[in-house]
Amino acid sequence: MSGLAQQRAVRFQRRKRINQVALSLSLVAMVFGVFWLVWILWETLRLGLAGFSFGLFTQMTPPPNDAGGLANAIFGSLTMVLLATALGTPIGMMAGVFLAEYDKKSVLAAVTRFVNDILLSAPSIVIGLFVYAVVVARLRSFSAYAGILALALIVIPVVIRTTENMLLLVPASLREAAYALGSPKWKVITLVTLRAARAGVITGVLLAVARISGETAPLLFTSLNNQFWSADLSKPMASLPVTIFKFAMSPYENWQQLAWAGVFLITLAVLGLNILARMLSRQQ
Repeated sequence: MSGLAQQRAVRFQRRKRINQVALSLSLVAMVFGVFWLVWILWETLRLGLAGFSFGLFTQMTPPPNDAGGLANAIFGSLTMVLLATALGTPIGMMAGVFLAEYDKKSVLAAVTRFVNDILLSAPSIVIGLFVYAVVVARLRSFSAYAGILALALIVIPVVIRTTENMLLLVPASLREAAYALGSPKWKVITLVTLRAARAGVITGVLLAVARISGETAPLLFTSLNNQFWSADLSKPMASLPVTIFKFAMSPYENWQQLAWAGVFLITLAVLGLNILARMLSRQQ
């Protein structure tokens, strides 16, 4: 028995050493990642606040070495993000409901999930090039409509995946109870399952909005940019990500300052959306 106990003690010590090494490596990796994150946030805060002013929200993007703001870029980003979300969310929710409630194991469902996985992992620049070839090149004009379509194609797969996963988490007993009362399937879905999964679905929509808020590549190939205020969706429209890209690459100090202010605005928006999504997921 003493020999067996000694072998167990040796194995325990070996496992303990391996565990300590693994924990140490995990801690080092965590510190490494947090260090760069804190540094990025600090630089964004320091340089972004330097360009913050009331004129940032009221003046148009200026020429080099002149005063100005980001009003047209802010308006363009809000317009395209909101309209892309309004276009992509219903399509994504309906597809998610179809996969979770109507057709879980058919060939069509498998193909839909496969295509959705491809869209989820596809680089945004590929989506931008696709919309450019299909819409911009055919119409021979950059437009906000093309930018909205590109952003909606990024929203749809995120909402599909979130909606399907959240609906599958709803207990089957809730559906059975509703069916036992004589409710039709469409009413069970709208009044029972979607209500039960409401917080999770909204979280997915918020995460999709946070993702498209900082997308630059799709807009470079679709809506391009506009130095002036424009509410015409059939014309090129300014956006914060593209304006930041243009100004940050320039040698002009006022443009660089406005670029950092725009980065700060997008960071605040994305951070707020992620915090809201976390709060809703905890409620779920």
